[in-house]
Amino acid sequence: MNEEGYKTVQEFAEEYGITPRRVRDFCAEGRIPGAVRKDSAWLIPPDAERPVDGRTLRKRPSAAPDDARSATVPSPSLQEEPQGTAMKQDANRNMMAFCPEIKVVDASLRDGGLCNNFRFTDDFVKALYETNIAAGIDCMEFGYKSSKKMFNPDEFGKWKFCDESALRAIVGDNPSPMKIAVMADAGRTDLDDILPKSESVIDLVRVACYIHQIPTALKMIDDAKAKGYQVSCNLMAVSQVRTEDLDAALQMMAQSAADIVYIVDSYGNYYPEQMAALACKYVDVIGAAGKEVGIHAHNNQQLAFANTIECCRWGVNYLDATVNGLGRGAGNCYSELLLGFLKNPKYDFLPLLEFVQHRILPLRAGGTLWGYDAPYMLTGLLNSHPRTAIRFLKEGRIDYARYFQELNDGE
Repeated sequence: MNEEGYKTVQEFAEEYGITPRRVRDFCAEGRIPGAVRKDSAWLIPPDAERPVDGRTLRKRPSAAPDDARSATVPSPSLQEEPQGTAMKQDANRNMMAFCPEIKVVDASLRDGGLCNNFRFTDDFVKALYETNIAAGIDCMEFGYKSSKKMFNPDEFGKWKFCDESALRAIVGDNPSPMKIAVMADAGRTDLDDILPKSESVIDLVRVACYIHQIPTALKMIDDAKAKGYQVSCNLMAVSQVRTEDLDAALQMMAQSAADIVYIVDSYGNYYPEQMAALACKYVDVIGAAGKEVGIHAHNNQQLAFANTIECCRWGVNYLDATVNGLGRGAGNCYSELLLGFLKNPKYDFLPLLEFVQHRILPLRAGGTLWGYDAPYMLTGLLNSHPRTAIRFLKEGRIDYARYFQELNDGE
């Protein structure tokens, strides 16, 4: 005991036989009443009890957890009937069903651009565009609409900015049925750079923000919607958002002009059971407002595909993926895996395999790195940003256990 009788994270972990990391997660999620943070440490009341951990299931439930009030860790009941509209699994939404409402969004260039400063050749981008059309992809995200006042164009490739001329050099007037998307980061985009839809080949503007940037994001959403675009709101790092803050944010987004609201597991922290509860929470609130829900998963614990299809089971229709998982750090849900899983006959993963052979393998051979590795697993477990893992690998380190201790000491 210390600090006027409070328990430390280590003491609480030993009492209940769980890891200190799990205790810190409980505290950050607001699931241990009375826990307070002082400097870099959590202090826990002496009478606090361990919350139910949704990852410890005696058997897999036939429906989603009946209590999705916790956004980050579900509390499944295996006896009671699920409650809420999203909790009642659609009889037609199962692993063998054809669901025409599902849309696959390719984020290879945008997320993959974080691996090479967006320096893809036009030849690579054109080939990916044509591959996605052949594969039946519904929407292709080309990159960011970043402010050139904040980011020097000499230091990045053109897909950091997605100028209209650059897009049209690849797609012309885009005669294909596939939609074109860009991402606009809250606080990093000049709204004047987003032209009226009548002057642009872009169809979807994806506004990305952290929880504290919701007001800025709502302004950006209104601007893009007024210009004629389909708009999504991608709330990043949701695994670090307190439940009550997420509830408030979802209500705000439900009332906004956004057409789609995304679950974004930025740190690859979630497990499928947790993702099921989170998907149900989003669908119950966002779906009730007549909007769609999307999922953007990261592969730190090799669960991006599993988490994506778990969300799909519970009414999430917009599914992000990247070819061969291309994306910063551990990467994302593999497009070829997802198209192989989905039963819509318009999807064909064979063009993606050809692209992997002729484009992705040379990209890797040229030094562009991404994909699962032990350091990314550790940041995923600890629900932290992968920047330290990226640095660890760039330094050529292999002392994984020491790195794990460094991460723990840093918290």
